[in-house]
Amino acid sequence: MKIGILGAGAIGGTVARKLSEAGHKVKVANSRGPESIDPDIVAAGAMAVEADDVVADVDVLVISIPLSRIPEIQPLVARLPGDAVIVDTSNYYPHRDGQIQALEEGQVESIWVTEQLGRPVAKAWNAIPSESFQNSGKDAGDSGRIAIPVAADRAADKQLAMALVEETGFDAFDAGSLADSWRQQPGAPSYCTNLTRQEMPKALAAADKARLPRRRDIVISAVMERFTSHTDMSDDYLVQLNRTIYS
Repeated sequence: MKIGILGAGAIGGTVARKLSEAGHKVKVANSRGPESIDPDIVAAGAMAVEADDVVADVDVLVISIPLSRIPEIQPLVARLPGDAVIVDTSNYYPHRDGQIQALEEGQVESIWVTEQLGRPVAKAWNAIPSESFQNSGKDAGDSGRIAIPVAADRAADKQLAMALVEETGFDAFDAGSLADSWRQQPGAPSYCTNLTRQEMPKALAAADKARLPRRRDIVISAVMERFTSHTDMSDDYLVQLNRTIYS
């Protein structure tokens, strides 16, 4: 399969590496040019390209950029093949993306993304910590394999996104429609808590939309108070903190 990835950070870069190693033809781009792409991503088999080239002749486009930049890429997305599937990995943090005036607290972020892009999307890989995503993949059927929720409105989009999640080493869990995708966003029990397929249904059902912003902000405050940089924080600490606050 031909896959374009826009964004080469912790999540986008890992998607590029894992899907390249799975045998897909992967192109990856960011806002700083192909020369800035991590050499490890290229070594895994991905091709570093300009952003204008990442949408050309692909079956799938994975978007892994800050939510605040989503409106900027609409002209790029408009050049995608009509049958290409878009998979979005973004999350809404008002402290980080406060300039987004159109996205109000409580609005379903994934639906806002579809409105900005003018195309349907599937939501995946947004609810797992980056370190866990990089290092905790397992073969299908292995005990303790982490589940990743996947939401989409179109069955074909969801089916493809779930298949790709499985290829990255995680159990893909059908989390419903985009209208329900808030259940896998920051503040929800399923968000970055490294649950198994068996644990995921209860976590998704337990999400309380009205309480998500407060719970999310408590975790952000705790992390900012303890760590000078998010890179100093282990995934184990984040997962335990999230399980405590988000449950």
